[in-house]
Amino acid sequence: MKRILTVVFFIVVLSVVTFIIIKEQTGVPDQNNFGNIAEKADLIKIASLSANQEIKSPITITGEARGYWFFEAVLPVIIIDKEGNVLGQGVATAQDDWMTTDFVSFTATVSFNKFKFASDGAKSGAIIFQKSNQSGLPENDDALEFPITFK
Repeated sequence: MKRILTVVFFIVVLSVVTFIIIKEQTGVPDQNNFGNIAEKADLIKIASLSANQEIKSPITITGEARGYWFFEAVLPVIIIDKEGNVLGQGVATAQDDWMTTDFVSFTATVSFNKFKFASDGAKSGAIIFQKSNQSGLPENDDALEFPITFK
């Protein structure tokens, strides 16, 4: 009886290990890893959208960003399609004192051009929240790329 249980145990373990290896090799995406949301979580947070949510124009977005992401209480917002075409631009406006290192609430309303399906039929894109960089130095650039889909 112990031998049968040992064999069953090893078959279960082997099946689990095989499943994990196949999942990694086939590139099944981690559903919690969208754009660079996780990487930027301590810098900027979007409250009114979820990743890959369908949007239509105009869109109002709320969230919070570290105060140093703003300049004169604004940070740029750009909406692009999957192929990188800019569909709309606007600014997120700080709702509180932005001269801090703490999180500051913001609101943005951005209109964008009618979406055209990508060459591969995809209707995806991104909302890019750019850190205001008045210096123009590349080392001061930063951005959150928030994936969305178009209605």
